Amino acid sequence: METTDILKRVRQIEIKTRGLSSNIFAGEYHSAFKGRGMTFSEVREYQYGDDIRTIDWNVTARFNHPYIKVFEEEREMTVMLLIDVSGSREFGTTWRFKKNMITEIAAVLAFSAIQNNDKTGVIFFSDRIEKFIPPKKGKKHILHIIRELISFTPEERETNLSEVLRYLTNAIKKRCTTFVISDFLDEQFEDALKIANQKHDVVALRIFDPRETLLPDIGFVKFKDAETGGFQWVNTSSKKTRDAFNQWWLDNEKRINSTFTKCGVDNVAIATDEDYVKSLMSLFKKRS
Repeated sequence: METTDILKRVRQIEIKTRGLSSNIFAGEYHSAFKGRGMTFSEVREYQYGDDIRTIDWNVTARFNHPYIKVFEEEREMTVMLLIDVSGSREFGTTWRFKKNMITEIAAVLAFSAIQNNDKTGVIFFSDRIEKFIPPKKGKKHILHIIRELISFTPEERETNLSEVLRYLTNAIKKRCTTFVISDFLDEQFEDALKIANQKHDVVALRIFDPRETLLPDIGFVKFKDAETGGFQWVNTSSKKTRDAFNQWWLDNEKRINSTFTKCGVDNVAIATDEDYVKSLMSLFKKRS
């Protein structure tokens, strides 16, 4: 993609996603993703109804009158976006590829974060860590992230969720809110996800295409595995083959959802032909 095309696409995404962040997500994001805790603000005289557990006994003894500590929510957070850039993101049978939806959702979350005065960082991953953008604030930083989302070309095409989750756990020392945006076409990442969610607040956004759920009856078709590059002829006219594919999808759904439940990870599945705004709003309200 030429530089001018990239800049044009960046501007289009900025206009759309910044507007969504400002007009729709601002309040929901704030209430759904709270700060790291409460921080001391000041002391004031005790008033009837105040919690006696907040009494500052040192100040009370000094002035011979009860004073309490006042705390306020520590709003500033660090938000990490873990972006799947493996080969399977290039699939799409409607008007939008998975990678296009991933880009827009990531941009919406990034703009929501800076409006909330949060730092935002990104980790691009395949079966390795492809790129790490350290957390920062500001519109310039977010536009840099969007440019990378549009133009980044990974070195590998397969997926390893355990690798990026372990990297997150080791690289980001303070607790942060982490959005894993992926199709989650991987296995055996439960242990790494559980450990990551114990240290951070991990949220899974699973992107899929409707065609991945059912195999159409269109005769013999040569399929290519987007991640391994392997080819295979499939007789889609065979009901047995179509039923087996459908059962694989249902079993995979069950396995992934079970993993999220065991790890205590909030999640939402979003199809490429759906309005992701509704899905994100539902997730935010659930967490509020």
